[in-house]
Amino acid sequence: MKKINLIVSIFSLVTLLSCTQDLDVISTDSTVKTPEALFSTPEGYKQALAGVYGNLSLTGTGDAGSSFLEGIDAGTSQFGRCLWYLQEMTTDEVVWSYENDEGTAELNRNTWGSSNPILLGFFSRTMAEVAIANDFLRQSAPEKLTSRGITNATDVANINMYRNEVRVLRAYAYYNLMDMFGKAPFYDESSAINSQGPEYNRQQLFTFIESELNAVLPNLKAARTNEYGRVDQGVANMILAKIYLNAEVYIGTPKYTECMTKCSTVITSGYALNTNYLNNFKADNNTSSEIIFALQSDGRVTQNYGATTVIINGQVGSVESNGADFGVGGWGGAFRLRKQFVQKFDGSDYAADVRNTIISGSRPIDITNISTNGQGYVLAKWSNKTVAGVAGSSSNFVDTDFPVFRLADAYLMYAEAQMRKGGAINGGTLANADATSLGYINALRTRAKGVSVGATAVNLDFIIDERARELHWEAFRRQDLIRFGKYTTGYNWAWKGNSLNGTSISDNMKLFPIPANSLKANPNLTQNNGY
Repeated sequence: MKKINLIVSIFSLVTLLSCTQDLDVISTDSTVKTPEALFSTPEGYKQALAGVYGNLSLTGTGDAGSSFLEGIDAGTSQFGRCLWYLQEMTTDEVVWSYENDEGTAELNRNTWGSSNPILLGFFSRTMAEVAIANDFLRQSAPEKLTSRGITNATDVANINMYRNEVRVLRAYAYYNLMDMFGKAPFYDESSAINSQGPEYNRQQLFTFIESELNAVLPNLKAARTNEYGRVDQGVANMILAKIYLNAEVYIGTPKYTECMTKCSTVITSGYALNTNYLNNFKADNNTSSEIIFALQSDGRVTQNYGATTVIINGQVGSVESNGADFGVGGWGGAFRLRKQFVQKFDGSDYAADVRNTIISGSRPIDITNISTNGQGYVLAKWSNKTVAGVAGSSSNFVDTDFPVFRLADAYLMYAEAQMRKGGAINGGTLANADATSLGYINALRTRAKGVSVGATAVNLDFIIDERARELHWEAFRRQDLIRFGKYTTGYNWAWKGNSLNGTSISDNMKLFPIPANSLKANPNLTQNNGY
């Protein structure tokens, strides 16, 4: 079992939830420690910090089916799982065969509406992260520390560091809401308890995220110097790089120079590519020098159906019954690959590419019936075994952390931003990748035992395909397809728009709808166009 530094403090998370009233969906529990008791010591503040991190990995204090969110199922509200569903199942990379699971058929087929339970679960869980962060910031304000007799300089400095980390986690929550919903109710630590936050649009959210991260950056620990799993400057810079890369989508203003600057800072911050690509996705990937931030998972301590537990069990094939290869029992072909993703690895250049873990066997490549789990190829990228081949601590719940940000992504973001800044256009043949960008691309291809490319081969169509080859099943695909203008029209995949061969979908689907229940709870919120 790996060492979990922060997210084992389950009861501190419940304490924060029970004393937070920003969201009506959060239940209370009178049996947990009161805020006054929790925050009476410096140690209590670190336990409370665990709660802010824990909301990204946990769902409740009971068994795997328990949820902190009143009236919302754990299976449709675990942060990493919902993030992965929304960014991956809605694209050309994967389908989920068990469409009787709530909300999944609509994601598979791009037919979702405002009543989809996964949308509600993700929106609520992410707003819960904002609420928990805000309460931590209220409880750790200087006047609160003084009133509680916490005046030792070292203790105060540590708690101030926790505050900076929490502000980054809150910004990360709003980044996801900005990306997927385009708007959100806004709350900070100064918001009145039980108030209904005003609606912030993408421009307002972008401004808040950017200013908040830039404000705390100098006071965060340097990259790779904090405890594993905690925020540092590398994490803040990656979030900034992401909002700058997507700034034309978010606010209509290009910020590619800013993206390149942040990527360069990350790249020179002491991270290193893992010499084995697949070691980034194994049960001891917490030791990888490449991972910048991850959602922690432990098969004994954090038992829930979160991102990597779902991914690894779901990638086990119904025909192959190969769960033992990954150290899990497996769910018999729950996830299969859409044909269009498989074809990203066509050709001799990718014959030996270690990123190509696609298993075809006797399977047909086409999925003519989503519920027939023997159709469509399966993947073997993720594992609940260590680098040494030792199975994780449980065959049901995995030890593998979910990498939110990796160094490889910074390489590819830098190259894309440089090309866009230099005038490359979607579908064009402008070979304007500079030597630095080309070096980053080929570093990844060399690591993957693939074929290096020259500048004349690199255009933006190449970049998005290379992102698919390097970052598939890591919760970026929807965002990438939108940025490249390939999400709603001009590029189809199997079952897009509920059509076997794929069809265009309306442009409003670049954003998800605000969940109907969230609209009812806060009259300041308005629905996105087209829903």
